[in-house]
Amino acid sequence: KNLRKLGIVGKGLLFDTGGYDIKAGGSMAAMKFDCGGAAAILGAARAIAALQPPDVEVHFVIAACENMINERAMVPGDILIASNGKTIEVGNTDAEGRLTMADALVYVDKELECERIIELSTLTGACMISLGKAMAGLWTNDDQLANELEEASRVTGEKLWRMPLTEEYKEQLKSKIADIKNIGTRYGGAITAALFLQNFVESKPFAHIDIAGPVWSDKVGATGYGAKLVTEWVCRQGGKGDEET
Repeated sequence: KNLRKLGIVGKGLLFDTGGYDIKAGGSMAAMKFDCGGAAAILGAARAIAALQPPDVEVHFVIAACENMINERAMVPGDILIASNGKTIEVGNTDAEGRLTMADALVYVDKELECERIIELSTLTGACMISLGKAMAGLWTNDDQLANELEEASRVTGEKLWRMPLTEEYKEQLKSKIADIKNIGTRYGGAITAALFLQNFVESKPFAHIDIAGPVWSDKVGATGYGAKLVTEWVCRQGGKGDEET
């Protein structure tokens, strides 16, 4: 049986202080929700295991850590080497989530050899500025994958809006001392974060979903945003493996 191999990645920052670029203005108190992507895919994993959709092999990968200040913490100006060999200049230690996502994406792409990859993360405050707290942002170069996720969003009621991958903004990520920087300027920050992630998946359908807005409600707390979306999308992949071979 030809199974469709899917990779689901979730950001699992258990707490994010911002590191040496420390968060200010009271924003740190809410940072326990920075593992919302990981929580969502764990919920999806439980639902998918119970539903057992046919013809899919699903791999759930969580990049879990904390972003703290200590003698081993990264500092601005450090050069990190991702697992695919790309060097990354740390421009800001509070842009840490994309660094963990980089290695997780390389793992599902190269090690697990997943055919299609989606990633959920509370990645940027800039996405919340753009779309508010009611919907997530979707970035992908694959129109079919975008359509599938948008349809799953309509079914589950978890709102999603496709955003651009503006090629010109890649200039913001250029470094004089590494292959790439982990942050651009203050403008278009959600887009440059998505462009950064593109460096760690090669030539296959990949979608980045920034859930920073809808993952948390001031009224009820954690919303579980993304669990239903991922479950619906995976269940709809069943039966497609044989059709495309």
